[in-house]
Amino acid sequence: MRDPLGGLKLLPWRSLVKYAAITTAIATAFDLLLFLAIAYLVPLRNMFLILLAPPLGILIAIAIALGIGALAVFLTERQREFMLNASNLWGLVGCLILCLWLRSLLPIPSFLLNLSELTIVGIILGVFWKGRPYWR
Repeated sequence: MRDPLGGLKLLPWRSLVKYAAITTAIATAFDLLLFLAIAYLVPLRNMFLILLAPPLGILIAIAIALGIGALAVFLTERQREFMLNASNLWGLVGCLILCLWLRSLLPIPSFLLNLSELTIVGIILGVFWKGRPYWR
């Protein structure tokens, strides 16, 4: 019989975790800067309260997660360590979710970057939208 999880052992996990961690660090830096700007600038705070109201706030959360997924693929495709394919893209999604979960354990204030179902869906959409040429 064939081992169904045997393909997981062959993925370049170190590289995938490295690029997921870089992407999470970039997103965390932007989120922290935005958090500090909103904390100290009242007009910016009022604007974001309007933007993050329930109908538009869901779309913004998905768009941010989509951007995180696309950024991860962009950073990964610039390297020459391995060839991207559908398996590597799924591994990258898992590594991004792991890095965001580890980031949520740290006492860093967050404004837009949190781990939720919307974030996971957005990451999957972003990774596979940007990684469309590598599906085969």
